[in-house]
Amino acid sequence: MTHPYFSKARHPRVLAHRGLITAAGEDSGVWENSAASFAAAHAAGVEYIETDCQVTADGDVVLFHDETLQRLVGDPRRVRDVRTRELRSIFADHGGLLTVPEALASFPQIRFNIDVKTEAAVGLLGPILVEDTHRVLVTSFSDSYRRATLGAVLRAGAALRPATSGGSRTIAALRSLSSLRLSPARVLREVDALQIPERHGVVKVLTPALLRAAHRHGVEVHVWTVNDPDVMLRLARIGVDGIVSDRADLALATLNPI
Repeated sequence: MTHPYFSKARHPRVLAHRGLITAAGEDSGVWENSAASFAAAHAAGVEYIETDCQVTADGDVVLFHDETLQRLVGDPRRVRDVRTRELRSIFADHGGLLTVPEALASFPQIRFNIDVKTEAAVGLLGPILVEDTHRVLVTSFSDSYRRATLGAVLRAGAALRPATSGGSRTIAALRSLSSLRLSPARVLREVDALQIPERHGVVKVLTPALLRAAHRHGVEVHVWTVNDPDVMLRLARIGVDGIVSDRADLALATLNPI
């Protein structure tokens, strides 16, 4: 049975990678994973936003990709060592900080793809996501974080688990099994999607065998991060189910023209 996360939505799916930063947003200093970048994605007609979460010193689950502030502001401190109030101040001129509960409340029509970046977020996400499991996909490079988060949500009383995308070990196992023409049924049990790069260095991750194996078991394949329209079209033609893009507006115009 298809998870509600995927129902009544356009296909191929366009997932806005950490929101959408338009030319105007870039000129005004809008950051990824900010309230402004999410609002821009929503205004462009996006149904899905891919985002990431870290935990602050106050125990708030915030939408932030990196472990530290180094890339954005040249500050080597880890997010876990920064108070939420200070992080809000840092984001104030760059689109506004969002916690996970704030994002869910502010964008009720958006379906969120949440990458769990830290073990500290696992238990905290349980009660946060419990009422929104129909529009949330939980993923992580760590399959253990991913599974633990799903468990936390169910223990919090959710009637439906969130959708979920396999982590690094799941993807590696599927690639190996599909190349050997062995059944991946056990690996793909309770996995709704695979979110992968087309290549990882010299290794081709997306292969025809992997795509066929996933589809045979009702699992979608989403490719990240794709910003070239020609590549988007090529991937759609071979049967990829979703494109994760920094240019969600361009992806929508390319893949779902009106």
